[in-house]
Amino acid sequence: MGSGFFTQVCTPRESLFRQIHEIVYHGNGGYDWHTLYNMPIWLRNFTFKAIQEHMDKQAEAQKKAAGQASTQAPPKGPGVAPDFTTKRSSK
Repeated sequence: MGSGFFTQVCTPRESLFRQIHEIVYHGNGGYDWHTLYNMPIWLRNFTFKAIQEHMDKQAEAQKKAAGQASTQAPPKGPGVAPDFTTKRSSK
């Protein structure tokens, strides 16, 4: 069992449909399926790469922000100590 055992080989047509799906899904409503299908290949590839770069930068920024948030000190609660001086009434 080589490293490529579980990898799925996409046909060019399947690759086209995956690319169109990704642009429509991550394009924030800017593209529809028919427009992308009829778009010149070079422009569709450019659009796909631009969205991919944007998503990578966004993921990196989120990862960096999560790392900074975990290194900060935890928030402190109010400086009020519990009062244990009251006694339970006996019945």
